[in-house]
Amino acid sequence: MKIINTIDEMRSASRSIKKEGKTIALVPTMGYLHDGHLSLVREAGKKCDYLVVTIFVNPAQFGEGEDLKIYPENLSRDKALLRNLDTDFLFLPAAQEMYPPDFQTYVDVKDLSKNLCGEFRPGHFCGVATVVAKLFNIVAPDIALFGEKDYQQLRIIRQMVEDLNFDIKIVGMPIIRESGGLAMSSRNSYLSADEKAAAGSIYRSLKAGKKLFLAGARNAAEIKRAALEKAAGEVDIDYFELYDTNSLEPLDRVGEKALFAVAAHVGKTRLIDNIILEEDKS
Repeated sequence: MKIINTIDEMRSASRSIKKEGKTIALVPTMGYLHDGHLSLVREAGKKCDYLVVTIFVNPAQFGEGEDLKIYPENLSRDKALLRNLDTDFLFLPAAQEMYPPDFQTYVDVKDLSKNLCGEFRPGHFCGVATVVAKLFNIVAPDIALFGEKDYQQLRIIRQMVEDLNFDIKIVGMPIIRESGGLAMSSRNSYLSADEKAAAGSIYRSLKAGKKLFLAGARNAAEIKRAALEKAAGEVDIDYFELYDTNSLEPLDRVGEKALFAVAAHVGKTRLIDNIILEEDKS
């Protein structure tokens, strides 16, 4: 695995790969890798000739008072994990490399950023879209893989790729969960044992909502009410709503398919999760 720290060197490596007629798969991360990240890396390695993983804790997507300064990291462990998965390149830029002093251009996917986390983290998705656009331009991948845990992020990136004519296939990968059902996240490391147990109720809540949907319920308020009864008292909800899977607008009634998404605080840790409500047509 070759470690690259500069944009010029990463671009040079990508151009050399393209001159050979080879393909590139990209997995962008903020590091502190867990099995969710590694599932993306494994799948990416199957899909293209060369695998590029990035680790960059993007300051542009953190708001005031968020956890940028304490975001978990273990770079030596991350490097070892990626080497074991036959990663070809690790792109590891510094903040000043990605955002020089005169930086002033941002990408804003407006409508899709309004709801869900966009309501509670203003500017977050502008920072996400901007850094991902930069990584796409630097690495020039043929495909890029993202987890479905942050469904809104995935939907925004797909819209950006379409709107800005990036010739890149975006692949969404299923949520990987801990044994208690909690969606894997680097931020889970903040949780105490008791908090982790309480956080496991988030997924149980979503599953309760899905069970009611599959039983025929279509009223969003009814589904939410049944789901919330399963949430532990320690879970402080930001949003717990049903959304259109394409527009991300909230729904009063569910048709054949909906996104059931939640963001909640357990202690000081903010967690997100979701489940797709869809009729079983098999």
